Amino acid sequence: MKRPRLRGRYLRILTFFAGVILRFVYWELILSRLGLRQLVRRTRPERFRRDAQRFRALAIHMGGVMIKVGQFLSSRLDILPPEITDTLADLQDEVPAESFADIRELAERELGAPLTEKFEWFDENPLAAASLGQAHRARLRADENLDFVNVVVKVQRPNIAAIVDIDLSALKRVGKWLMYYRPIREHADVPALLREFSATVYEEIDYIKEAGNAETFFDNFKDDKLVNVPRVARSLSTLRVLTLEDVFAIKITDYDAITTAGINRGEVARKLLDVYLEQIFEDGFFHADPHPGNLFVTPLPPAKGSKRKSVRRSWQLTFVDFGMVGHVPPNLRKGLRETVIAVGTRDAARLIRSYKELGFLLPGADMQILEQASAEVFDRFWGMSMSELRSVELSEVHEMGHRMRDIMVETPFQVPNDLLMLVRTVAILSGMCTGLDANFNLWNQLAPYASKLVEEEASSAFSVDNILKQVGDLVRAFVALPSQASRVLAQVESGGLTVQSPQVTREVRALGRSVDRLTGGVIFAALLVGGVMLLNDGNGQLGGGLLGAAGATLLWILFGGKSRN
Repeated sequence: MKRPRLRGRYLRILTFFAGVILRFVYWELILSRLGLRQLVRRTRPERFRRDAQRFRALAIHMGGVMIKVGQFLSSRLDILPPEITDTLADLQDEVPAESFADIRELAERELGAPLTEKFEWFDENPLAAASLGQAHRARLRADENLDFVNVVVKVQRPNIAAIVDIDLSALKRVGKWLMYYRPIREHADVPALLREFSATVYEEIDYIKEAGNAETFFDNFKDDKLVNVPRVARSLSTLRVLTLEDVFAIKITDYDAITTAGINRGEVARKLLDVYLEQIFEDGFFHADPHPGNLFVTPLPPAKGSKRKSVRRSWQLTFVDFGMVGHVPPNLRKGLRETVIAVGTRDAARLIRSYKELGFLLPGADMQILEQASAEVFDRFWGMSMSELRSVELSEVHEMGHRMRDIMVETPFQVPNDLLMLVRTVAILSGMCTGLDANFNLWNQLAPYASKLVEEEASSAFSVDNILKQVGDLVRAFVALPSQASRVLAQVESGGLTVQSPQVTREVRALGRSVDRLTGGVIFAALLVGGVMLLNDGNGQLGGGLLGAAGATLLWILFGGKSRN
């Protein structure tokens, strides 16, 4: 691609976003200060929607990174209004195909030989065409000596690396412009978001990296008979050409075909969620692009020797395209486990703590308002299936949705960069599960997994490190309690103690628990010291009994007080 054409692409991107920014300044800053705030507020949703529609048209026309940007923006529910995210939500990475002559030239240059020498057959018509590359069906030659012969060859679009560079360069310039606006600067680190986005895009055009991702995914699920992952033909894969086993089957959104094949769609939905929970919480490595073109349901033939005909057919959940994957490091996995346990057990306070651990809440967030709002959502909607949710009055859903969004906008709240991909994945996944089964109940699916995590948490609580940590916390609380009590009594005597409702009940309960823990701590210390002294004096029976009582007291301190209301 010639340099002037790339320069024109760069200027077109800058011009588009400059227009969006100027319109925003005119309406939101100038007209608002001229006393036209009602007009600005009334027209805001439609103006945002029109800008999103303009960007959508631009992305489809330009291809390249711009479609990826649209998908990225559609997932930013934490910082963008619904008029934008909803308009971009179904933006598909499908663009007109490149000419086969250009694709063949690039593939042969990468593989170092004509396609006729590398493949027994190569389909000139693309199976799929996306913004960064396109896929063609082919058949391997016998001398490849692999366990499969039918393959899909993924070939990058010519000059895509240069297009990616110029698009990302333009977006970085736009990001700097946006950081001059204080509300954006306070709610989002745009340069950091763009760095994360850029890293993801560069990984997608590295087919050697994608081959490794596919092999990792295959190893993680090789023992799961319900999951199918294509194998890689390494000898026919390079930086810009990737050859994988052909596993294309029924699209996961082709509901009629799945039903006709005798496959229970509800089982598919449940397995889909279970597989992703395993990826996120156990493997720490997940397929991050679960759109309908990348997920299939593969009907399996009857088992050999089976004469019985069953209406329900065996099947596999099949994954393809591993260019976009996510990683969940241990610290984030811990925060996510807390979130699942909180949702599965309807614990609003624990849910907000998990947000803080994940880094969602920036300094200054009002934890009480967030907890109260989350508790209301649990009380009203927890346990409902999607069909039951549809029966709820639309006005009630809108009211709750607007309230939660207002809280998110007003609260220093931002999804961390390394979790953005996961948030987008879960949002797409939720829609897929509901499409497969209108009665799909996310709560029922999460509850058993949350119970499993709670059991693991309870078992780990008995580890030496955790017990020592709890004892250390108890000792620190014991040492600090006299000074804290003195300050409270001084405030009472001076009339300076104020009580704020509705926190009073929680504070009283917390004080009661502190007293219980302090009392238990004194008893534990006495039993422990007495038991050790008796053992040293040779009285093993009585000393052992006291140590056992000390252990029981310690367990009560660590776990008994948590259930007190």
